[in-house]
Amino acid sequence: MSIRPGAGRARLPRRPRLLLPVAIALIAIVAFFFLFAGIFTDYLWYDSVDYTSVFSGVIVTQILLFVVGAVLMVGIVGGNTLLAYRMPPMLTPERFSGGVSGADRYRMALDPHRKMIFLIGVAVLALFAGSSLAGQWKTWLEFVNAVPFGEVDVQFKEDISFFMFTLPFIRMVLNFLFTAVVLSAVMATIVHYLYGGFSLQSPGVRASRAARVHLSALLGIFVLLKAVAYWYDRYGLVFSDRGFVHGASYTDVNAVLPAKTILMFIALICAALFFAGIVRPGGMLPGVAFGLLVLSAILIGGVYPALVQQFQVKPNEQAREREFIDRNIQATRKAYGVESSEVIPYNAQGNADNANVSADTSISGVRLLDPNLVGQTYQQKQRIRGFYDFPEKLDVDRYPDPSTGTMRDTVVAVRELTGPPAEQNNWINRHLVYTHGYGFVAAPGNKVDAEGLPDFTAKDMPVTGPLVDQTKLTEPRIYFGEHPLSAEYSIVGGGREQELDYPFSTSTGAGSGQKNTTYTGKGGVPVGSFFNRMLYAAKYGEINLLLSGDITDKSKILYERDPARRIAKVAPFLSLDNNPYPAIVNGRVVWIVDAYTTSNAYPYSQSKSLDAMTRDTVTDPRLVVQQPRDQINYMRNSVKAVVDAYDGTVNLYAWEENDPILRTWTNAFPGVIKPKAEMSKELEQHLRYPEALFKVQRDVLSRYHITNADAFYSGQDFWNVPNDPSAGEVKQPPYYLSVKMPGTTQPSFSLTTTFVPRQGPNLAAFMAVNATPGADYGKLRILRMPSNTTIPGPGQVQNNFQNKFSGELNLLGLGQAKVRYGNLLTLPFAGGLVYVEPVYVEIAGGSGQEPYPILRRVLVGFGSKVGSGNTLEEALKQVFGEGTTQQPPGEDQPDTTGDQPETPDQPALSGTELAKTIEEAQAAYEKAKRALAANPPNWTEYGQAQAELDAALRKLGGALPASVATATPAPTATPAPSGTPSPSATPAPSPSPSPSPSPTS
Repeated sequence: MSIRPGAGRARLPRRPRLLLPVAIALIAIVAFFFLFAGIFTDYLWYDSVDYTSVFSGVIVTQILLFVVGAVLMVGIVGGNTLLAYRMPPMLTPERFSGGVSGADRYRMALDPHRKMIFLIGVAVLALFAGSSLAGQWKTWLEFVNAVPFGEVDVQFKEDISFFMFTLPFIRMVLNFLFTAVVLSAVMATIVHYLYGGFSLQSPGVRASRAARVHLSALLGIFVLLKAVAYWYDRYGLVFSDRGFVHGASYTDVNAVLPAKTILMFIALICAALFFAGIVRPGGMLPGVAFGLLVLSAILIGGVYPALVQQFQVKPNEQAREREFIDRNIQATRKAYGVESSEVIPYNAQGNADNANVSADTSISGVRLLDPNLVGQTYQQKQRIRGFYDFPEKLDVDRYPDPSTGTMRDTVVAVRELTGPPAEQNNWINRHLVYTHGYGFVAAPGNKVDAEGLPDFTAKDMPVTGPLVDQTKLTEPRIYFGEHPLSAEYSIVGGGREQELDYPFSTSTGAGSGQKNTTYTGKGGVPVGSFFNRMLYAAKYGEINLLLSGDITDKSKILYERDPARRIAKVAPFLSLDNNPYPAIVNGRVVWIVDAYTTSNAYPYSQSKSLDAMTRDTVTDPRLVVQQPRDQINYMRNSVKAVVDAYDGTVNLYAWEENDPILRTWTNAFPGVIKPKAEMSKELEQHLRYPEALFKVQRDVLSRYHITNADAFYSGQDFWNVPNDPSAGEVKQPPYYLSVKMPGTTQPSFSLTTTFVPRQGPNLAAFMAVNATPGADYGKLRILRMPSNTTIPGPGQVQNNFQNKFSGELNLLGLGQAKVRYGNLLTLPFAGGLVYVEPVYVEIAGGSGQEPYPILRRVLVGFGSKVGSGNTLEEALKQVFGEGTTQQPPGEDQPDTTGDQPETPDQPALSGTELAKTIEEAQAAYEKAKRALAANPPNWTEYGQAQAELDAALRKLGGALPASVATATPAPTATPAPSGTPSPSATPAPSPSPSPSPSPTS
C-alpha cells in the first residue's frame, strides 16, 4: 500500500488559510494609513504657516540619508556575508570520516531557512543603519552648507568652521564605516565557521585560504580606518578636558599630539601586515600586527601622556599651562560673546550721609511691581471668569507714559483660556466653543493705586485703558498662547458665531451674557473636506471630527498653538528661550521669542551645561521646548522670532546676521529667516536682550572677567552669582529695569545682576546690559567694587531689612495675612549702589478667592543704612534725609513729606500719657484686624488704622527708654495659620509715616 507524501499531516481548511493573509493585509493597510495621516497632517500644518520648504527639506534629506545608509550598510555587510557563503570550504578530517561537527549541526538547522534569515537580517540592518544616518541630517546639512568663520584656531591653523561643521561629519562617516566593517567581520566569521571555512575542533585553529584572505582583508581595512581616525583625533584635542581648562593642554600638545601621529603610522604598518596575510599563509603576520597595535596604543597613547602629565605638568602646572589657559580665556570670551564686555572700577560710596542724591534722579522710575509675584494679583483682579488664567510669572516690557510719552517699564500679560467649566466640559465646548483667550493686561512697574494694587493701563473685556488707545489695539483675541490648553486643538471659523469671545453684564445689570465670534484669521488647516477630517480624526483618535455637523466647509483646525513649539517646528536647528513674552505691535498682540544658535564645537572654549547656567528661582522646571543640546561652548542670539497671537503667523528675523552658524542654516533653508531690515520699527521697540543668553554670559563672566592666565589659575578673584535671599540655595535671577550706568546720561532699559566673591557675602560686582535696541544694545558693563570698602551683598541687605523692620512687618502680617518679599533690585545711585525691595501683604480677597499680594511697603538700603516707607520716596528720605526728592520728569508725585521716624528729642511721656498711647496703639491694631477680616477686606479702613498705629508707635519710640522702645509693640498679633511663615521677633521697626494714597516711585 502506497502512502502519499504529506499524508498524516493536518491541513488548515481553505477559508482560514485565506483569512490569515487578508488579516495581515488589513493590519498593514491600517498601520500605513495612520502613518500617512501623521506625515500628511504635518505637511498640512507646515503649509498653513508657509514653511513647507522646511518640511520638504528635512524629509528629503532624511530619506536620502536613510537610503544611502541602508544601501551602504546592506552592501558592505550583506556583500561580505554572501562572499563568505560562496567561498569554498575547507576539507576537514571530519568530512572524510563522515563525522558531524558542531558547525555541521548548526548549519543543517539553519540552512533550509537561510534565505529568509538573510533577508530578515538585511532588512533589520537596513532599518537601523538608515534610521541612524537619517538622524544625522543636521550634521550633513551643516557640512554641505558650511560658511567659513574667517578666523583660525591657534594650534592647527584651520578655520573654525572645520571644527564646527567638517570634523563632526568626518567622525560620523568614520563611525558608520567602523560599524559596517566590524559587523562584516562578525558575519563573515560566523558564515565561514558554519560552512567549513575554518575549524575550532582540530588541534589549533585551521582555516581555508579563502577564509583567511577574507578576514585578513577586513581586519586590514579596519586598521586602515583606525589610522585615519588617529589623524583626525589630533584635531579633537582642541576639545580636551585633560588640562586645567578645556582645550588642548600642555600634555595634549606635547605628548598626545605626537603620539597620535606616531600611532597613525603604526596603524598604517599594521594594516600593511594584515594585508600581507592575504598572500602569506599562517597567522604570524596578523598576530604581530595585532600585538603591535595594542602595545603601541597602551604605551604611546596612554602611558607616555600620563607620565608627562604626572612628572612634567603637575609639579609646574601654572607655568606649563599658562599659554593654554590664555588660549581658553580668549576663545571662551569670544564664543559666548563677552569679549567686548567692559569692567569698570567703581569706587562705590558706602556712606549714605556723603551721597549726593540731589545730582542723581535715575532711581525715579525704578520698577516696584515684581512680575514674579503679582501674577496672582492679575489673576484675582483681571481674570473676570474662572475659565481664564494668567501665568504665574509675568513679563516686563516698555510702553510710553500717557502723560509724558517717555518709555517706562510695564508688567504685561495676556488673558488665556483654561477650558470650559468642569460641568460643561464636553467635546463641543472644549474644541468648538472655548477656543481662545481674550485681552491684554498691563500696568506700569513703578506705580500702584491707593490700595497697593497695580494701576492697570490696559484691562477688562473688551480691553480698555490709555495703553490700548496709544497702541491702537484692534485684535485682542488670543488663539495662540503658552497655556497648556494650547497643546490641544480647536475647530474654528465655521461661519457660525459659536465661539465664546468674552462674557459681559446685561444692560439691566441682572445676570450676564456672552459675546460670540467666529475666527477669520488666515492661520489653521482647512478641515471642510471629508478627507482632511478623516486624517485628523485618525491623528487625534476622535470620531466627532467626522460626525459633527458644526464643522463646515469654512472650518479650520488650530493646533501646535504654543509659540515656542511653533517656532521649534519651523526652525528645528535653533535653541529657544523658554520665556516668550507678549507685546502689542501694529495693533495686534504678538509673542516675541528669542532664538539661539548653539554649538559644543568651538575650539578651546569652555563647555558648560545650558540648563545649569540658566536655572534660577524663576526658571520654569517644565522645559517649553526640548533644546538640541545641553552641553554648549558657543552661543549667539541670532534670531528674533515672532508669532501672531490671533492667526499664528510665524516670522523669523536674522538678528546677528554675521553669525556663521546662522548663515550656514540660511544656505540650507533659503528664505526661512528674513533679513533684519524687514523688521518693523514698532516691533523693534519691544525687543529686549534675552534672559537665557544673559544668564549664560553672567555664568561665564563670573570667572572669565579675568583675562590674565596667572590670575585665572589662582582663582582668588572668581565670583559667584548670589543666591536669591528669599529662596535659599537657588541663584538669584537677573532683573529687567531701567538703570543709569556711570558715564551715561539717561537711564536705559537693562538686564541686571550682581556678583559676590567666591568666599564671602559682600558685593563684588554689578553687571548690566543695555536691553534696548540701538547703538548701545548688548553692551555688557561690569562695575567692580573697590577692595578697600565693604559693600553689602544681597543676602546681607536682606538680613538688614528683616532685622530692622521685622516688628513693623509683623504688624503687616495680621491674622491670616502673609508678608512676601518682592525682587531685591540693585542699581547704581548717587555714587554707590542702592537696594530697593517691595514688600507685599498677601491675603485672601474674600470667600472662595485665592490669596493675592498687595504692595504695602518699600524697603531701601544704601551701605549699612536702611529705610522703610509706604512709598519709595519715604524710604529714600529715611536713608538719605529730607533732601531726597525723586521726581520723574513730567509725572506728579503724591505729597508724602512727613515726620522722620526717629524723634529722639521728644519729651518723655507721663505714666497716664504712656498708658493712653498704648491703648491707642492697641485700638489701631484691633481696627486693622477688623478691616482685614471683612469680606472683602476694607483697605481704606486698614490704611487709616495703619496710620493711627504708626503715629502711636512714633510717640512710644521717641519717649520710652531705649530698652523699652526697641521691644516689640504691646499688641499681640493674632497667630498666623499653620504653615504661614512669620518673621522672627527682632528689634522693633522704625515706624513709617502714615500711608499715602499711592505708593508710587
